[in-house]
Amino acid sequence: MDKSFWKIFALSSAVKILLIPAPHSTDFEVHRNWLAITHSLPINKWYVDETSQWTLDYPPFFAYFERMLAYVAYYVDKEMLNLHKLNYNTIATIYFQRCSVILMDFLYAIGVYRCLRVSNVPLKSQQYLATASLLLFNVGLLFIDHIHFQYNGFLFGILLLSISYMLEERYVLSAFIFAILLNFKHIFLYIAPAYAIYLLKFYCLAKGRNKFICITKLLVFGLIPFVISFAPFHNQMEQVLKRLFPFKRGLTHAYWAPNFWALYNVGDKVAAKLLGITTKTGPTTSSGLVKEFAPLVLPNITPRTTFVLTLLSMLPIMIKLLAYTPLRDAKATFLRAIVICSCSAFMFGWHVHEKAILMSLIPLCLLFHLYPTDAKHAFLLSVVGYFSLFPLLFETSLLVLRYALYLFYMFLMYGQMVRLYTPLRDYKTNLIENCYIYGFVLLPIYEHILSVNLNLHLSLPFLPLLLTSVYCALGVTYFFISYYLYTLGIKPVALFKSFTKIETTSKTKTKSKTRTQQINGDKVKLK
Repeated sequence: MDKSFWKIFALSSAVKILLIPAPHSTDFEVHRNWLAITHSLPINKWYVDETSQWTLDYPPFFAYFERMLAYVAYYVDKEMLNLHKLNYNTIATIYFQRCSVILMDFLYAIGVYRCLRVSNVPLKSQQYLATASLLLFNVGLLFIDHIHFQYNGFLFGILLLSISYMLEERYVLSAFIFAILLNFKHIFLYIAPAYAIYLLKFYCLAKGRNKFICITKLLVFGLIPFVISFAPFHNQMEQVLKRLFPFKRGLTHAYWAPNFWALYNVGDKVAAKLLGITTKTGPTTSSGLVKEFAPLVLPNITPRTTFVLTLLSMLPIMIKLLAYTPLRDAKATFLRAIVICSCSAFMFGWHVHEKAILMSLIPLCLLFHLYPTDAKHAFLLSVVGYFSLFPLLFETSLLVLRYALYLFYMFLMYGQMVRLYTPLRDYKTNLIENCYIYGFVLLPIYEHILSVNLNLHLSLPFLPLLLTSVYCALGVTYFFISYYLYTLGIKPVALFKSFTKIETTSKTKTKSKTRTQQINGDKVKLK
């Protein structure tokens, strides 16, 4: 075991301990309520209970995890397990839940360690220390888990363990661990297509392997976690699935995740304004409520529409992974496919939360130390993605902390990128990218200075969130297109030049043909 790695982990854990007193979100009460549900009620009531509005909506493995935490919580403060004590947040409860997140991050550290080990990065090298620091000090996890409050760290630890075994070509074990992950948090279904195609090509269809046996192994070990997870609820499957997939929550969240639908909502509002269509009575998409809204001008979007768009956006990378990826490029393409699949779902999915951007950011860190272009894209998406999490940390007492942590992490990432790739040019951002990055300075100036001094925060309270969402959506969209083209091996400049060349050649031929016709016509006339 490398001592430097665990020193970094210890230091990151110390930072997390210092964040224990930080204000938390309603998700703190969500998880406290889940402790109470799983402790106080029989298992057949877990997905039925509605004592609190924060009903259980994670897969059964996470419910079992909450049940195990409840055994310990009973000896810390048994009142936190009282189902009817809503918004219960004593000091003991706060410290127990905060510390449980910190302790579970050990599994995240194991996942990071294994991924570094299988990537054959020399211990104590700059690449090793850079990647370890960026993953263990991940500012997104600090924001979401250790301030806002959730349990994402250990879930990403399970994902990284699965990825590490995939890179070691221990395919069945990787699939088994990924199936376990899906039964903890089903949002990781976003990246299931990358797993499915990779396993099909490089395991089931590999030379020298029995296809039937390989597929059978994957099916058996992939289904075992689902059987164990859902077996106690076999009579309640419809109710459980309703909780896991609540389509009535609407296309976008209260704060729009910075994706295609944020731009779509703005486009609808602008079109309505230009056409003079007034807003119907009642709340709208910018009211900060979680419910379904119909656009005023643009077509209404259904869950089926988002599902089809998401699958179509994943199709090119799936085709590349299946048909155009040689064995020597397989592992890097697999990691990029995970990033692209998760980003596709983030861009076009139904009711996407802003936190889902971590599903692209964390796997992308694994490529940071290997390729300069991946490092550049990781930096660009980090600038956008982590900034887009600020609305989750809206309390005034968190303003200095959130900006300090964000700037520290971005300077750390940029510094590591420069140290790793200084002789190369592929990591450098261009003029447009630099201007876009510098534009982020304007958002806090408006939110904290202009909005307050001009009293716009009273008349337009949602505007800072809208500006953040839309500006970040432009960055995520740029990353998605740019990184997709890079992964597919298409250079935008070369593509533009080739189109220009074709167009110019076509125009030249057309002009030449027209001129010839004119000359021939003149000749005919002369005759």
